[in-house]
Amino acid sequence: MISIPRRFVLPLLCVLSAALWAGSAMAAAQSFRVPLTGADQVPAVETSGKGMAEISYDPATRVVTWLITYSGLSGPVTMAHFHGPAAKGENAGPLIWLTKQGSPADNPIKGQATLTPEQAKDFAAGKWYVNLHTKDHPAGEIRGQVLPRG
Repeated sequence: MISIPRRFVLPLLCVLSAALWAGSAMAAAQSFRVPLTGADQVPAVETSGKGMAEISYDPATRVVTWLITYSGLSGPVTMAHFHGPAAKGENAGPLIWLTKQGSPADNPIKGQATLTPEQAKDFAAGKWYVNLHTKDHPAGEIRGQVLPRG
């Protein structure tokens, strides 16, 4: 058993507390504001539609939440997804439905999901985008890349 002199106990506790605090600070929740535009579609879509995705992500729990508002689209949102992995300017398949499959989308669109470890890695690397689809634009009318802050 290791014996620690009393005069070192308090400083040691301070160092350990600081290390624990720093570790929890690194895992703090992240928030993103993602503008959604037709110009970010690939290929670009000419539309007066626009939107904003307010996203928060907790790396400790891998829980992502979203609140998405939109206006001016060519018609009702038929589907909304997180797509990836893809860099900005690339296309990828849907990963997570942001709306209930087969139901009309609300405005705002709200929800949450728990990511797999692989999804969490790609999300944190900025390889996901939000895509809102309409009848006139089944491949997506507005989109925005979820990028970590630089």
